[in-house]
Amino acid sequence: MSLSKNINRLRTEARLSQTEFAEKFGVTHQSVQKWESGETKPDLDNLIKISKFFSVSVDQLLFDSNQRIVEELPTSRKILPAYEKMHDWELYSAQLSTEYLQSTEEGLDLSPYRDLFHSIAKLKNGEYKTLLADILFEIVSNAKRRKDFAYVEPSDLKTIQACRVPQAPTLKTIAPENLKEKIEGAWYGRISGCLLGKPVEGIRTNEFIPLLKETGNYPLRRYLLSSDITDDIIARYQFPLANRCYADTVDCAPTDDDTNYTVLYQKVIDEFGRDFTPYEISQCWLSWQPKNAYATAERVAFCNFVKGYLPPASAIYKNPYREWIGAQIRADYFGYINPGDPEKAAEMAWRDACISHIKNGIYGEMFVAAMIAAAAVCDDLLQIIQCGLSQIPQRSRLYEAITRLLENYRDGMSQTDCFKDIHTRWDEHVQHAWCHTISNAEIVVAALLYGNNDFGRSICIAVETGFDTDCNGATVGSILGMKNGIHSIGQEWLAPLHDRLETSIFGVGTVDIETLVAKTLKHIGK
Repeated sequence: MSLSKNINRLRTEARLSQTEFAEKFGVTHQSVQKWESGETKPDLDNLIKISKFFSVSVDQLLFDSNQRIVEELPTSRKILPAYEKMHDWELYSAQLSTEYLQSTEEGLDLSPYRDLFHSIAKLKNGEYKTLLADILFEIVSNAKRRKDFAYVEPSDLKTIQACRVPQAPTLKTIAPENLKEKIEGAWYGRISGCLLGKPVEGIRTNEFIPLLKETGNYPLRRYLLSSDITDDIIARYQFPLANRCYADTVDCAPTDDDTNYTVLYQKVIDEFGRDFTPYEISQCWLSWQPKNAYATAERVAFCNFVKGYLPPASAIYKNPYREWIGAQIRADYFGYINPGDPEKAAEMAWRDACISHIKNGIYGEMFVAAMIAAAAVCDDLLQIIQCGLSQIPQRSRLYEAITRLLENYRDGMSQTDCFKDIHTRWDEHVQHAWCHTISNAEIVVAALLYGNNDFGRSICIAVETGFDTDCNGATVGSILGMKNGIHSIGQEWLAPLHDRLETSIFGVGTVDIETLVAKTLKHIGK
């Protein structure tokens, strides 16, 4: 409809004569006649006066376009995210049960709000659940610690170091000519351990053990193969076994976050040197990998970086995964480049872990980095584990759990009873327990102890136990590979790798493993 017709329609609907209309806007009767005939048009001042008088926009007066008004005035309705399309890792409101577990394990007194947490957690993801979750986050942020909480678990480096055991084990130095074999062992050990666990990451042992028995691979002693997985098996198991990264279907080590981080931090050292900061790592995460390369606590931290939350706030803000395993799997490179110096390895690991984790989530990375650094110069697995413990708070839950496991081992607890005990205390069917730092650190240590210094046996124990299979296989492989060198790893584990590793890191892609080894040796020398 034209402007002239709009003016005529508004005037007649208001039951005004042309003369009355003209008087209201201080113009002549003839002017209104010309406007309505289309001979002339009101000037801008009169257009604004008419639009205000009749409560219509100038756009509507000129173009009679309701669609344009809706598009250009979005504040007339709420704009909400597509909650149904968002991953739970990016929705704090989707993980309220995990938040409650995490907070109570930290010693926060949330008992008055228990039913509230669980009731809101059952709501459908959406606007009102998000608003309620924001209130719960404020409650968590201001909650007091229970008086009976027995642990001292700081997250800042200075206090962590003040809470360590008084005396750390004394280590020897390593001859430079022996380094290459150990660094090769660490890299290949991590990558092959990861590949062993990757096809079954997420499976629970109530299906995993029957699968291994059915495929003639129990106890686990080799890679899982696509030839093991028949159509009948695929149909009978709930876990999705089809089209996974089996060792006989890959032409190199496939992309995985457990190996991506090791390469990523080599790139960090290249870019920023050994004095990198937590902030620099956060910016590398944004620049060097896509969002989907990050999971759980790392995904939350990545989104927090985008929103302007910097370390250490990025680890805390709406992050229910803050003590999960994510930092523990990022430790290795800091151990690789600090052979014989667990303290320095742990300090570097802290600089990384604090961007996404707190408390035991941080300690897990420090613990593993220190063990790897010690493994470069130490032949005693018990001492290697003690070197890891020497870098974390003595009154932490992680320290207590590993110490308890060591005491049971020294008292003669069998391998079967040890892993039964882990499964009793940690319910693998609860995601929080399945993916927690402490449950998986216990599996790593137990696999080292009961693996009798045998590479294949140790990574198989770590994976067969379930929980985070690829993470634990990779960490055990890295520690033993560093301790015993590349010659301790059989060809049955190395052959499927074809000496190459695929990554999702921008500008890196697929890389020769020997290139990674050579650059690591250069970083040690800096």
